Amino acid sequence: MEKINIPISGMHCASCALRIESSLKKVPGVISASVNYATEAAAVEYDPKTAGDAQLHQAIEAEGYSVATVGAAAHEQKAAAESGAYRTAFGAIALSIPVLAIAMFGLKVPGSIGGYAASLWIEFILSAIVIFWFGRQFHLGMLRRARRLVADMDTLVSIGTLTAFIYSVWSVAAGGASAYFEVGATVTALILLGRFLEEKSRGQTSSAVAKLLGLAAKEARRLVDGQEEMVAIDAVKPGDVLLVKPGEKIPLDGRVRNGASSVDESMLTGESAPVDKKVGDRVYGATMNANGVLTVVVERAADESALAQIARLVQQTLAQKAPIEHLVDRVSGIFVPAIIAIAVAVFLAWFLATKNLAAAVNAAVAVLVVACPCALGLATPTAVLVGTGEGAKNGVLIKNGAAFEKARRIDTVVFDKTGTLTLGKPVVTDAAIGGAAGGNEVLALAAAAEAGSEHPLSRAIVEYALTNGIKAPPASAFVAVAGQGVRAEVNGLSVAIGNDKLVPDAGEYQAAIGALETSGKTVVRVNVDGKTLGIIAIADAPKPGAADAVSELKRQGMTVVMITGDNERTARAVAKTLGIDEVVAGCLPSGKAAAVKTMQEKGRLVVFVGDGINDAPALVQADLGMAIGTGSDIAIEAGDMVLVAGGPGKIVYALALARQTFGTIRQNLFWAFFYNVIAVPVAALGLLNPMIAGAAMAFSSVSVVTNALRIKRLTIKQ
Repeated sequence: MEKINIPISGMHCASCALRIESSLKKVPGVISASVNYATEAAAVEYDPKTAGDAQLHQAIEAEGYSVATVGAAAHEQKAAAESGAYRTAFGAIALSIPVLAIAMFGLKVPGSIGGYAASLWIEFILSAIVIFWFGRQFHLGMLRRARRLVADMDTLVSIGTLTAFIYSVWSVAAGGASAYFEVGATVTALILLGRFLEEKSRGQTSSAVAKLLGLAAKEARRLVDGQEEMVAIDAVKPGDVLLVKPGEKIPLDGRVRNGASSVDESMLTGESAPVDKKVGDRVYGATMNANGVLTVVVERAADESALAQIARLVQQTLAQKAPIEHLVDRVSGIFVPAIIAIAVAVFLAWFLATKNLAAAVNAAVAVLVVACPCALGLATPTAVLVGTGEGAKNGVLIKNGAAFEKARRIDTVVFDKTGTLTLGKPVVTDAAIGGAAGGNEVLALAAAAEAGSEHPLSRAIVEYALTNGIKAPPASAFVAVAGQGVRAEVNGLSVAIGNDKLVPDAGEYQAAIGALETSGKTVVRVNVDGKTLGIIAIADAPKPGAADAVSELKRQGMTVVMITGDNERTARAVAKTLGIDEVVAGCLPSGKAAAVKTMQEKGRLVVFVGDGINDAPALVQADLGMAIGTGSDIAIEAGDMVLVAGGPGKIVYALALARQTFGTIRQNLFWAFFYNVIAVPVAALGLLNPMIAGAAMAFSSVSVVTNALRIKRLTIKQ
């Protein structure tokens, strides 16, 4: 099975998207299809043995739409479309103004032609140009749909404006006093203006995503036999060696071979603080090298980089529909035919009741024009688009639209401990060093002895010494004693570092050891020439901001649970530090999923936050899975959201963003439904002039998009 995103041009309302979706689903071999009106794209899953690009494109084109270009050409095409919409809208407005002025103020132009006043001819000619030339897209669209016995927004506008124009011509030719040329012209101009504003607004909603996709470097400085050469990014392969100078973007994902620097990874993580990089550290494409020269060995090609994976996730999310959007689809599917039927009924009722053809035409045209389903079609996808874009910009990747809906109901947050609430590696938390030799010298001896070991606790001690500027002398006669510690000779001294089995004598530190171990820390003893001169406590320390995040979630009324494979004592100690009351310890991956299921059976709605690999079963089991991982992990994450990097505060941000986005969706849908519920009866009663109806219809679409853009201005604590 394969998945593909197909950009589509020519859609004007939710009915268009629904019709294309239905056509794609009928193609043999297509498993699923989802067409998003706001992003103008179709997400299709299909069997390549049965269906292919040609069949999918043909299904789209058969409905009267076209497949848009991709890449740089797509941006040019969108810019051209916006420019064309601008020219069309304001050209129509410029010609409609004289028609409207003549009709509203009774302006007279001297002279007559063929027995009709010159001013009437001006109305006729200008309105004809506006309706049939500038508004030709409506009529051509109606004809294409009519051939397939379907109707959409174009049908409503075309029937409405043509009815007003034809009635006016008939009325004038029959010697009647009523002519409504200004109605057809002004309605056409206003709807074209609305489409231009909608096109411009939709461009703004996707700006964050467009910026994300445009971050990739275009060229790389490749080293070949010690010589530099500038090459296109697509020519770089895994294994190539790149030179990255200060102020340059790191072209692709890889590892540092030589050099050290600080790297701005904010485009990937949303964190503004630069990250120090040294030999062996991983770096990511499109991040900015700050102040050092780096030599990087490429590990991933351009299409497999962290940025490319983020882009794919964002595109997949935007192409999918939120569950609430299917309600809109069902409504839109019957909306246009229902409005046409209502307009016909309104026309007949008015004419039979009043015998006034002009009044009947006005009421019917107003119904057709005011009942645009655009606002309904835009209500959900525009909010999802903005929410997804803002999340991606801040290091939160939302993998499906359903995540927005799920987040609003969550009442329990379950954290995995290691790597989520804690740093995921042991660090020195306490060091009590004494003896005549002095603390720094004893630490240097300890670091020298531990330097020969690859054990995580040994690395923690060595890193602690380096961080504190303590240089370790060379060691000899190194011996690692499994499960106990290490021994070595340093500067002629016999050094032993380990637990009570290797160093039974606790010396003056017995009480301190007991207190540290009670708090869940691992304590090693430093013994020099048979005398214990200090102790070092090591633990997986909480991440910065973890306690604040837990506090904020509890303040919001959520139950916070920590789940871990660690032993009960260590788990309780970490939980106490962070302010977590409920702990599940000693869990294997399957046990974590079972624990989440138990909570759900008690009526809880659970978000599980884990690293996305060994926590995959729990991420899938939870009502909402939130995976924490680096860019390299993104493709295999099992959650609904991926927190690319950052502290636990990202969880607070992600949940708040999702809730606010869903709140905006509900606001949009309320006003879109409310608008039609109110506007259609008012128009049917003859209380709404068709021109005002056209303006109201355009305003409803733009207001929905504008409301979605408000998400960008919301400040959420991270």
